[in-house]
Amino acid sequence: MLQFLAEGAGNGGQGGGAGLLGILPMLLIMVGVFYFMAIRPEKKRKKEAENLRNSMKVGDKITTIGGITGTVVSVKDEKFVIETGADQVRIEFAKWALSTNDSAVAAAQEASKKAEEEKAKAIAAKKAEKAEKKKK
Repeated sequence: MLQFLAEGAGNGGQGGGAGLLGILPMLLIMVGVFYFMAIRPEKKRKKEAENLRNSMKVGDKITTIGGITGTVVSVKDEKFVIETGADQVRIEFAKWALSTNDSAVAAAQEASKKAEEEKAKAIAAKKAEKAEKKKK
């Protein structure tokens, strides 16, 4: 098979490197597309999950990968303890079992909402300035 790749199409074995040189750019393009479509997004997801686990603090409302929800009571190096339900059952989990941090999501939504409001205020102020200049 390698011999087939090395041989040029239609040259009958003459000038063996022509076929490989023709395929090489296509292989490089395929590797590049694979990197940007598969490897890079996966690295990004892993980094976000690691940041989520490291930013967990006492009092956060979280959900585990098993669907258990509760409030974080204690955070250690590789484990955390949550308190669930009205009877205050405490369960210890490994950090990799964290699925979502509902408190962090709510805080991020609140921050984005404030940023949008500030942006809207800035736009309104600019429009008021323009209207003021036109009056003069």
